[in-house]
Amino acid sequence: MNNFIPQTMPSPLSAAKPPPDPESSGGSASSAFSFISKGWRGVKDSADADLQLMRDRANSFKNLASSLDRELENFINSASNFSVSTMKYSPSTEIDFVKRLKPKFSEFRRVYSSPGFSRKVLEKWNPRAKIRIDLSAIKSAFVEEVEIGGRGRGRRMTFKDFRWDWKGEGDAEGEGELRLKDWEPIRALKTRLREFEMKKSSDEMFGGLRSSELVEKVKSSLKAFQREPQDSKEVPPLDVPELLACLVRQSEPFLDHLGVRRDVCDKIVENLCSKSKSQLLLHSLSAGESSIVESDKIGDELDLRIASVLQSTGHRYEGGFGSESTKCDVSDKKRHVAIVTTASLPWMTGTAINPLFRAAYLAKSAKQNVTLLVPWLCKSEQELVYPNNITFSSPEEQELFIRSWLEERIGFKADFKISFYPGKFSKERRSIIPAGDTSQFIASKEADIAILEEPEHLNWYHHGRRWTDKFNHVVGIVHTNYLEYIKREKNGAIQAFFVKHINNLVARAYCHKVLRLSAATQEMPKSVVCNVHGVNPKFLKIGEKVASERALGQQAFSKGAYFLGKMVWAKGYRELIDLLSKHKTELDGFILDVFGNGEDAHEMQSVAKKLNLNLNFQKGRDHADDSLHGYKVFINPSVSDVLCTATAEALAMGKFVVCADHPSNEFFRSFPNCLTYKSSEDFVAKVKEALANEPQPLTNEERYRLSWEAATQRFMEYSELENLLKMEHGAESTKASSKVITKSVLTPSLSEIVDGGLAFAHYSFTGNEILRLATGAIPGTRDYDKQHCEDLHLLPPHVESPVYGW
Repeated sequence: MNNFIPQTMPSPLSAAKPPPDPESSGGSASSAFSFISKGWRGVKDSADADLQLMRDRANSFKNLASSLDRELENFINSASNFSVSTMKYSPSTEIDFVKRLKPKFSEFRRVYSSPGFSRKVLEKWNPRAKIRIDLSAIKSAFVEEVEIGGRGRGRRMTFKDFRWDWKGEGDAEGEGELRLKDWEPIRALKTRLREFEMKKSSDEMFGGLRSSELVEKVKSSLKAFQREPQDSKEVPPLDVPELLACLVRQSEPFLDHLGVRRDVCDKIVENLCSKSKSQLLLHSLSAGESSIVESDKIGDELDLRIASVLQSTGHRYEGGFGSESTKCDVSDKKRHVAIVTTASLPWMTGTAINPLFRAAYLAKSAKQNVTLLVPWLCKSEQELVYPNNITFSSPEEQELFIRSWLEERIGFKADFKISFYPGKFSKERRSIIPAGDTSQFIASKEADIAILEEPEHLNWYHHGRRWTDKFNHVVGIVHTNYLEYIKREKNGAIQAFFVKHINNLVARAYCHKVLRLSAATQEMPKSVVCNVHGVNPKFLKIGEKVASERALGQQAFSKGAYFLGKMVWAKGYRELIDLLSKHKTELDGFILDVFGNGEDAHEMQSVAKKLNLNLNFQKGRDHADDSLHGYKVFINPSVSDVLCTATAEALAMGKFVVCADHPSNEFFRSFPNCLTYKSSEDFVAKVKEALANEPQPLTNEERYRLSWEAATQRFMEYSELENLLKMEHGAESTKASSKVITKSVLTPSLSEIVDGGLAFAHYSFTGNEILRLATGAIPGTRDYDKQHCEDLHLLPPHVESPVYGW
């Protein structure tokens, strides 16, 4: 379409004139031709402008007319073959000629708005059809005049000048008159465009939009956003009594070091909060949330009050001093529980047996993966610790022994993992001290929940990663009353003072929760008293057997009284000898069999012989041994135990138990066969009562309370593991959890900051070998030695944890 030359027709006036004179026709013909050429160029420019307008209109339908340019080029080629004949010029002829050459747009609209054109275009409107537009009508339209609206040129066409039709379904082309109907989408579009063109102003154009339902909803939402700050209740800042109460609560462990009891601190907090207690929850919680707080829990109210104030400011707590943000991700996985203890079989001690049963019964539920981490001793030290000269050449050999012993007693296959960490035996303390960083023997991907059996013992000289930084939840279980043992030594009061505060420090720095088996232990931060130990199922079966024999009228108990325990003075032997020597006359003829082994055995026998006491010393044996089934009374005068396992086993076997009225025996006091005494005279009376009567059979409830199933349930509850597992499995609804303010996220706890500082100070202290030795550590226990590397297949410490100097 670059050059469009229309075909010209001879003027009627010039055709009627006679031929010009040959002499005069030369000049006039050349000038006429020049004039015609000028007029022709004007016509050509005008035609080009109109065709350009048409091409712009056609571009809007380029998806329907992809071959339009090719058709127009063919049209131009056919028009360029037309030759303009020479004619005589006259002004009227030129004007008439130009008028005839102007395109007639009315004819153009009539042709392209016809049903035939619409049908041809729409019938070819599919991916397979090739669109070809016949432009011959455009060519013929240029030969007639166009006078629309009294103007010399044609007006521009609008979209509504085109008519789009669609053949109705079932119409046949052979019928006399085509029945056509508008295509529904096209008709709707045409109607909308006509209405749009008929709008007189912007008010008419957007009037319907203003009244639409969508706009009303948007306006109401904006008004609600605007009213929200005014309608919301502002949370008032903390007043001075509340700030002082918070400071006292956070300083409870420090005040405990100074001798201020916890109940005194609680009373101070209650008095400080009583002034504003009526308004404490009014500003912090809405009416629907007030039910989650009990009115008598001042501490919880204060925590929620602080959390609500911080939440209103947009503050979010990211962690305390020295804390790390990267921990084991527990999403879409089973929880991992690592039980770390300070002793292992075949050493028959409570810290070796009870953690083993705990691991078995936690793994039995199959809700979590369990790993038991026990100390490994080199062969030279095994001979000092393990009874009957039992030794192991490899950890795998000891693991087989442990599993075999356990499965004989629980009656099912325990599916848990046993791992070892390096340890060294201390002859002076008669205990195993960890060597190196014990936490490194739990893989980071399994570092989820840690149970530290004897957390103070494990962390006295711990020099490694902080447990609460590596694990998501750390629970400590206090087994031993170390203060009672230390007080019996030389300068025991001074040593006990320092040990008490060191125990508090490590328990606070490395545990989230501490469980004390009884109130006989020292009070520790974050602690609660609960017996989370059970008895070997074998003892419950013995008790059932005894009950069935007695029901048949058979004599179940043919022997008198006995005592069983490790032969060290601190295990109740001193109290026993004192009682028997003081009341030798009242207990004339009373013979007590004593079973046990230990380093003080020879001295005890000498003292008993010197005092002429009726004590029959025998070698130690398993409490479930058949030779012990016939005894009716178990005597345990110890006041140094936290929770005597032998007492629980004797009760499970249906025997009488005579023990001191002491916090360590609080759990057993509710059993009818447990006879407690408050004085030495009362001791004599209880012993005679037990020997003269028969014990009562255990009820099903009492038997369950002694079992490991019940102990595991208590442990899950008091250690808060039950809540963690419920949160993982979605037991708590989203609606309920959304109402609870998360204090750990919102509240920047001063206690956590102090805990981090204590952990850093302890890490710095235990990193110095001189300070370690000064406080009684075994030399070389900051790292494991070469023998541990060979036995446990470990890399040397300088390779595992290299230290780079400058």
